[in-house]
Amino acid sequence: MTTSRNASTIRDVARLAGVSVATISRYLNNSAPLSADTAERVQAAMTELDFSPHPAARSLASNRTHTIGLVLHRIEGDFFTPLMEGIVSVTESQNFNLLIFTTSQSRKLDMRLLGSTYTDGLLVFLDSLSDEDLSTLHQAKQPIVLIHRSSPVDLNLPMVTIENQSASKQLVSHLIETHQRKEIAFLSGPKKNEDSFWRETGYRQALLEHSLKVDESLIVPGDYDILTAQSSVQQLLASGKTFDAVFAADDVSALGALTALKEAGIEVPAQVSVVGFDDQRLAPFLNPPLTTVHAPTDMVGSTAADILLKMIRNSEVQSETLLPTKMVLRQSCGCKK
Repeated sequence: MTTSRNASTIRDVARLAGVSVATISRYLNNSAPLSADTAERVQAAMTELDFSPHPAARSLASNRTHTIGLVLHRIEGDFFTPLMEGIVSVTESQNFNLLIFTTSQSRKLDMRLLGSTYTDGLLVFLDSLSDEDLSTLHQAKQPIVLIHRSSPVDLNLPMVTIENQSASKQLVSHLIETHQRKEIAFLSGPKKNEDSFWRETGYRQALLEHSLKVDESLIVPGDYDILTAQSSVQQLLASGKTFDAVFAADDVSALGALTALKEAGIEVPAQVSVVGFDDQRLAPFLNPPLTTVHAPTDMVGSTAADILLKMIRNSEVQSETLLPTKMVLRQSCGCKK
């Protein structure tokens, strides 16, 4: 005989599965691991009884929403696809939902939406929340993991990012040593962007270590934006500045540089090498295919989500996770690959 969904209770499931009510609760809330045999018996009992707990009741019983939030300025471009895929791979495997909150200078989020009523914790991308907002949430005991930004000193929030400096230094050194480039322009990212800061630091180090002068007039805005980068390269060309390579702080900016150079009749890489950063999905399909640095963006998402779920379950986590990057050589720098 099968009990109706409305009549069956968690106690009925526990009795049929031969386990305690607490074990059923752990299974439903994924709050502690169960043996494969126990989990199978619990699921079989739930299926036989046609038991499905009401989400609101389950959240109330566990004091959890089984939802995490992702806060960012906007979702656009190829960069966010692997980041989201990484996050979702973890939330789905752990039976958590994902809420996405977007912010802007003209639209400030209601902080109540980011609290424990709606989410069990937050992933915060770049500077989508101010230090003051982070402090408010931290004081309210809301678990937070930062993505591609450092924690305010007094909060010590865990953060996940990638290795930018040494990879940039290696890439610029490759231009100098392998392709004899000596006048290398840099298309920077947005102001206050930490990734761009460290990429510029690596660029400067490579020049200085090869006894090349850092020409500040060759450091121009790219802003991770194709039109800004295109305009900056056009202005460099119009000013009469000479350069034999462009290091763009991301692949989208590199595309802007390639467009400006092509419009000016300048051959890449014969006359000017162009390299980028991130190894976005478009990089191998540009003309010529783009030399860049591979950033494990999907792993950034999955690692940040995994750390956040550990915090929600009161496990210890490390304060900083720096994921490795690697140089990817293609034709745009002058290599034959």
